[in-house]
Amino acid sequence: MTEENARTKRPRYPMPDFIKRALEERGLLHEYQVRPDYQQNDYIGWITRAKRLETQAKRLDQMLDELELGGVYMNMEHPSSRKR
Repeated sequence: MTEENARTKRPRYPMPDFIKRALEERGLLHEYQVRPDYQQNDYIGWITRAKRLETQAKRLDQMLDELELGGVYMNMEHPSSRKR
């Protein structure tokens, strides 16, 4: 556990290659990187904890759609990420 993890008590998930590739293919890597660290980490953990590949794909698609749309985080309104 890193010092940061000890303070937050939440695991920090590394970004898997398949997620990075999907972000790059859709041109959304920057949109992902400007989100707060906790959102980046939540998305990665939520996607990778899925047991079925179909569920992982569905969650990945949701994240990509939310980043593309802006103003949404985990199906909740997120005004600070709204696109102008």
